[in-house]
Amino acid sequence: ALSPSGRTLDAREIEGKGEDPRRMYSIIQAVSRAIQPDDIICIEGFGFASQSGFLLGGIGWGVRMELYRRGIPYQEVSPNGLKKFTGAGGTASKAEVAVETFKRWGFQCKSDNVTDAYVLAQIARAMHKDIKITKFQQEVINVIRNPQTKSKKKKENKTR
Repeated sequence: ALSPSGRTLDAREIEGKGEDPRRMYSIIQAVSRAIQPDDIICIEGFGFASQSGFLLGGIGWGVRMELYRRGIPYQEVSPNGLKKFTGAGGTASKAEVAVETFKRWGFQCKSDNVTDAYVLAQIARAMHKDIKITKFQQEVINVIRNPQTKSKKKKENKTR
């Protein structure tokens, strides 16, 4: 979490208790308790080649449903957008993102999850504060604010 001026307020990894599904539920509840109604929220979108995609997808949907239940809006940021916002580029590795995050904001953490959360907080701040950002950061924000809608493919009528 960041203050409006960009100072780090909280940078910790939330770990669940027990075995799944209890562990997943405890993570979702801990995240929910940390969110205040007036917080500005950015959530990383789902990746498709993730090794732990099922677990993260479950937690991700759980957090989204909890925000919906509480009436708290959020912005979704693609994994590539998160990487691009750091200056590392959309296909960067976690290590490259960590290096660029440190170079750009002086933030360093052993956890990739916390680093990603920090970048998401910087994106939220840039979307709601009049701060100086780069052209590529503005491009990321423009995509978040004006997402491309996917058009449905028409089914072809096959006759025999």
